[in-house]
Amino acid sequence: MPQFYIEEKNFEKIDFTKENLPAREFENCAFSACDFSETELSEISFSGCVFSACNLSSAKIAGTSFKEVEFTDCKMLGLFFDGCNPFLLAMRFDNCVLSFSSFVEMKLKNTSFKNCPLRDADFTGAILSGAVFENCDLKKAVFRNTNLEQADFRTSYNFSIDPEINRVNKAKFSIAGLSGLLDKYDIVIE
Repeated sequence: MPQFYIEEKNFEKIDFTKENLPAREFENCAFSACDFSETELSEISFSGCVFSACNLSSAKIAGTSFKEVEFTDCKMLGLFFDGCNPFLLAMRFDNCVLSFSSFVEMKLKNTSFKNCPLRDADFTGAILSGAVFENCDLKKAVFRNTNLEQADFRTSYNFSIDPEINRVNKAKFSIAGLSGLLDKYDIVIE
């Protein structure tokens, strides 16, 4: 019979596509090289957990809580983060593939995205003030009515952000990235 709560346990190389999660709430647990692809993770709570080298692509995360959760070297294609439980939501991503994921209207202040492909990700209406996009590929990522105040894009590339429909006060961009702010004008920058 599954437990409700598990604390400070390490899970390694478990295929959760074939095996049910042993609990509904995990605190300070580590998941390493586990497969969660297309798995039902809805309404599960992860607090202070670390996911490394896991595959979470297309997992169902409606109502899932991610409180102070770290993702490192994870494959996370097509996740609808906008359906997560927003209460105490705090995540950090390092070297994770997040392409085709949705962050629509999420509050992600000060979130760190480091070395992450975020191609075709949707940030429409999100609050990303103070977020750091370090060395991220943002090709075809959607920024519409997004709060990007004080966000850092200095080392990211392939983004197209329209300053007229997004809040970009004090956001940081490199000189090389300025073309991503002028895309809609179809001008040539050399």
